Amino acid sequence: MRLGRTLAAVTVLCALPFYLDAFWLRVGLFSMAAAVGAVGLGLLSGTAGQLSLGHAFFLAVGAYGYVWLAGEPGPGLPTAVAAVLAVLLAGAAGGLFSPVAGRVRGIYLGVVTLALVFLGHHFLLTADSVTGGFNGRSVPPLELGGFSFSTDLRLTLLGVPFGAEERLWYLGLALFAVTWFTARGLLRGRPGRALVALRDSETAAAVMGVDVSRYRSAAFVVSSMYAGLAGVMLALSFRRVVPDYFGLVLSVDYLAMIVIGGLGSVTGATAGAVFVTALPLLMTRYADQLPLVAAPGTTDGTVGPAEAARYLYGAAIVLILLFAPDGLHGLVRRLRSRRAAPPPANTASPSLPPTSAARAKEPTP
Repeated sequence: MRLGRTLAAVTVLCALPFYLDAFWLRVGLFSMAAAVGAVGLGLLSGTAGQLSLGHAFFLAVGAYGYVWLAGEPGPGLPTAVAAVLAVLLAGAAGGLFSPVAGRVRGIYLGVVTLALVFLGHHFLLTADSVTGGFNGRSVPPLELGGFSFSTDLRLTLLGVPFGAEERLWYLGLALFAVTWFTARGLLRGRPGRALVALRDSETAAAVMGVDVSRYRSAAFVVSSMYAGLAGVMLALSFRRVVPDYFGLVLSVDYLAMIVIGGLGSVTGATAGAVFVTALPLLMTRYADQLPLVAAPGTTDGTVGPAEAARYLYGAAIVLILLFAPDGLHGLVRRLRSRRAAPPPANTASPSLPPTSAARAKEPTP
């Protein structure tokens, strides 16, 4: 049944570009990119127990690394090679920071990673030759084997014109599938068990033979590589990167994703990413139909769609922490277990017949 549900979900996702317009495809692309980054942060904060507020920095490394490596000015490498190198560059940035992550934990690690966001934002604004400064840079379209994920190549399948969104949809599905299976395999294997033991008690993990510093550093590197891949996917979806997008707000958004979805769960991180990413986009599109929400571009004193979305998922975080601390994934799992649980058996003991009908023996005088 699980295989059948998986095949049905894959079939539906592959068929969606034939029926959805460009807006819904863009929502899906942004959600898939956010899910990849949220899975990486979930491994770091949810599984390994390391608080990170610098996830936006590694997304920026992946996005701007791809733009610089594939564009002009820059080496002008093939876009597929530039994408792979951008992911490795984000992992290398995480590796340079991993000695700090291996020795600092808790709120202190959160403050140190927060410094990365401000330093990275300052670099993006001042290094004009690499990042384009305040205005950012346009993103070169990805090409694989002569096939371009852009609007330049006219393509029609089954009477449906396939533009950049339709082509990037399948690329995003493939990259998200790779992220999904690698992350689940990591969690179910020995490294995942070591990270869980590390999160629960460093002393107990060390006694069991876990190299605490090594595993904490490795978790930071893997999380950075997932963030770099998410940055490349976001750059391809946005088609232009600007420094203001990769700020502290983005890091807070990713923390909200894994808290709402459920810490330490790949499925939960995906659900939280879809919720946090899609909500402001939907509220922006339907702002004129929602009460107390101002349409984009108006200044009538009401709440804008982006601010209203943040209020809503802020309230969702409070409700999750109060009533479902393990997130949406844990809530759904408990509902399924209650539904599948058999009805309680009757514990009353039935009356048993006497084991013997023989008359009791009289005592000997």
